[in-house]
Amino acid sequence: MLRYSVRISVKHLFLSLLWLIAISCQDKRYHSDLNQINLDTVQENLKTVYEWQKNKNAYFQDPNTSPLRPKEKKKFNGLDFFTPDSKYQVNAFFRESVTKDTIQMKTNTGSVTSEIRYGNLFFELNNRQYVLPVYREVGAEDDYVFLPFTDLTNGDLTYGGGRYLDFTFPLKETVLIDFNKAYNPYCAYNPKYSCPLVPSVNHLDIAIIAGEKSFELFRK
Repeated sequence: MLRYSVRISVKHLFLSLLWLIAISCQDKRYHSDLNQINLDTVQENLKTVYEWQKNKNAYFQDPNTSPLRPKEKKKFNGLDFFTPDSKYQVNAFFRESVTKDTIQMKTNTGSVTSEIRYGNLFFELNNRQYVLPVYREVGAEDDYVFLPFTDLTNGDLTYGGGRYLDFTFPLKETVLIDFNKAYNPYCAYNPKYSCPLVPSVNHLDIAIIAGEKSFELFRK
């Protein structure tokens, strides 16, 4: 192979260079263009998604707030997201649980967190009906409602342990689920964090091509 490479013509070298440039452009990470997006050209319902991505990157770049380990902070140049898509913004019907069962939700570190099954979100995606339970921590005094979920992208395009969505308590009868804002738990960036594992009942048997992708620096 080395011998052949020495004999290739200048023309072949030039063509090979053009091919490599083309491939590198196709493989360009989406977050590289985040700061160059003109929000005036973006659909109104997706503007908040781009702002959310921008704010999250700023949070991770700030050494005082970033959950990254020192070695990742040095190489970090932005999180990787799927291109926002209004297809993954769905209106859901919320039904509060009559009997709010307490669940001992396991974490990646072996501990448990006590969560109340606050209710269920009913929605349609790709012409199929789904139900996802939402949770609140036992004794919570804040307004945080927690929606963990797994889907068919986990372990490949997205973090293997699943992703989270946040809502504000109390939930109304109609809730917008914006999967474009699905994010990784902190344990996807740093093993020192303890994160709740997604219950099996919160699995979606479809690929959610939206939100945050896997964190490649942590894989290396």
